[in-house]
Amino acid sequence: MYYWRRRLSLVILDFGSQYTQLIARRIRQMGYYAEILPYNAKLKDNVKGIILSGSPASVYEKDAPKPDDSIYALNVPILGICYGIQLIAEKFGAGISKAQKREYGYAEIFFEKEDKLFYNINNKNIVWMSHADKIDKLPNGFEVICSTQNSPYAGIRNLDKKIWAIQFHPEVSHTQNGNTILENFVSTICGLKKDWNMGDFLEKTINEIGQEVRDKKVLCAISGGVDSSVLVVLLNKALGDNVIPVFINNGLLRQNEEINVQKAFEKLGIKINYIDASEIFLSKLKKVKDPEKKRKIIGHTFIDVFRDFVSKLSGVEYLAQGTLYPDVIESVSVKGPSDVIKSHHNVGGLPKDLKFKLIEPFRFLFKDEVRQLARQLNLDDAFINRHPFPGPGLAIRIIGEVTKQKLNILRQADAIILEEIKKSGFYDKVWQAFGVLLDLKSVGVMGDKRTYDYAIVVRVVESLDGMTANWVYLPQEFLNTISTRIINEVQRVNRVVLDISNKPPATIEWE
Repeated sequence: MYYWRRRLSLVILDFGSQYTQLIARRIRQMGYYAEILPYNAKLKDNVKGIILSGSPASVYEKDAPKPDDSIYALNVPILGICYGIQLIAEKFGAGISKAQKREYGYAEIFFEKEDKLFYNINNKNIVWMSHADKIDKLPNGFEVICSTQNSPYAGIRNLDKKIWAIQFHPEVSHTQNGNTILENFVSTICGLKKDWNMGDFLEKTINEIGQEVRDKKVLCAISGGVDSSVLVVLLNKALGDNVIPVFINNGLLRQNEEINVQKAFEKLGIKINYIDASEIFLSKLKKVKDPEKKRKIIGHTFIDVFRDFVSKLSGVEYLAQGTLYPDVIESVSVKGPSDVIKSHHNVGGLPKDLKFKLIEPFRFLFKDEVRQLARQLNLDDAFINRHPFPGPGLAIRIIGEVTKQKLNILRQADAIILEEIKKSGFYDKVWQAFGVLLDLKSVGVMGDKRTYDYAIVVRVVESLDGMTANWVYLPQEFLNTISTRIINEVQRVNRVVLDISNKPPATIEWE
């Protein structure tokens, strides 16, 4: 069941770059539909344009991912990005080798020729480079359209074959006018029309779910976050009482979360089934320190609890999940050779003998698109603007073994962080704010006595989609307030530190 799929138009071939999803997101945000397919997909006549993504590979490596040659015979515009330009250059007779001077970070490009790709962009544009290989010579039939100090072939084209290629990444926010470059390709060069919006998606999804499920029952997990909340409301519109919302307390929730979630759905007129399985989850996590094992245990236990609950029901054939595309791409390589970053409880944690048919209408949507759906459904701002919360909950914000004592410590500290973030006005300006409990203790002095207690990490990041993120500069006075409150009010904590890492190279969560 692919409720997200529409008439194929623009295809992004995935060669393994973690930025591939950003290309799709940028284009969709402009109002054009884009779909990500495996790098070796054989495309058909309904393709209007093709983008070749970046990759961690080098084109000269053995088993380097390469597209099917048939894409060049479709006579549709092609844009190669980073690894994509090297694929195109090699295909048309140029050599690729390791560069003496690698380019990572900002670079200034100079336009050599006027081109539709750079329409409405001034010369000396700042772009984001991330490559260690270089094109040795201009490929046959191509001409240079832009260059940098280190890259004489930063942008090339072959108008007869409708091929453009650039060495830099227009999809990342660091590139000036990156969105303009992408829209120039999609709109001016490919001739696509703006026909992608969440209102249309919502209507088609509700209809298709209704036609597929009919009078069968759907079990739907609720976490209280944006994704699962929107999913339940959407399913309720499509199926009414045939939706069975289930909220499982896994013992890994934030402070008073189980109470707040139930009250929130009562206001929506949706009755949920509450299951307190906290002791089951905590017993299975006992002495487990490895983060991947924690994620998989939580995923399996969720399904076990669901199975036990559904065994008491009849007519349940479907399980609905609020899985998002970043969850998928960071968990398993479903669309291409992308490196696995972490298992997601909805993806890597599912057992192979799952008896339910899965409904995942958001599987290829980004968080901001789900928030647009929430507005279409007239959900309260408390739902729409809520910060993402990981499915494995506080288990992956507690480094090492999860215990009741550690959960109690982190809940109190996390509540203080959120309270102060909201009071300061930062909450709606950042992507996520939370605390992490480290699996170490340090010496302190409190009340003239030596202490040997835990440290809390404060993590606050800004992001558009969760695929990349920057740490947020916070005023010293504000940080001092958080630190003082945590150390004074939370027992067994004597140190507070600030995480100032970006994604990449770090991830947003610690585990």
